[in-house]
Amino acid sequence: MRRVFILRPEPAATRTAAKAAALGMEARVHPLFAPEAIGWTPPPAEDFDALLLTSANGVRCAGPALDRYSGLPTYAVGQATAKALREAGFADVVAGLGDGNAIVSRIASDGYRRALHLAGTTVAPIDSSAVALTRIAVYRMIGLPPDPTLLTDTLPGSILLIHSARAGERLAAQVPQSRRRSLHLIAISPAAQAACGAGWASTQVPARPDDDEMLALAESLCEGQAQ
Repeated sequence: MRRVFILRPEPAATRTAAKAAALGMEARVHPLFAPEAIGWTPPPAEDFDALLLTSANGVRCAGPALDRYSGLPTYAVGQATAKALREAGFADVVAGLGDGNAIVSRIASDGYRRALHLAGTTVAPIDSSAVALTRIAVYRMIGLPPDPTLLTDTLPGSILLIHSARAGERLAAQVPQSRRRSLHLIAISPAAQAACGAGWASTQVPARPDDDEMLALAESLCEGQAQ
């Protein structure tokens, strides 16, 4: 059994770890970042005809002011964000497939043109040519202190999952070149892959920027190592 390291923030890290364990992997959680709510001024709900959330952290960090948009058609980038919205009292949520461009296209195809996007301070680029997005940051990701157990736990052959370019940068700063040649990376995007730097045993990027796709690559890599 190969160790798979999940470096994304909680609570998403625990969800990914549970899925990895269900696939027979030894999952280790070492978050590099944590979400922190920031103050924001809620605009009038009547200025918009749709609400968009692209992270479950946005749902949790928006605070009580999120309730004032419960009457708007609500869209979530993926199932995890949709689940967080439903738990927050939003009964009718349209969930996308994990890509911001896809869910914005869905908003446009449903006939909405003015969407409020509650997000973090750093957001992956989204083509909003068909929908006027008003983006308001309700949280930021703060770097956690380096955890020395990350290096001691990464045995040769371990697989590290990188869910963002910022995580890749932070990982590259913490893992010296001398340790990289025995470790495998699976990055959610080419940008995340590039941020990790060079010198790793192998690096892969899934066809779609999706957690399950990353785990499928990890499972395949584990099977290959076992042969």
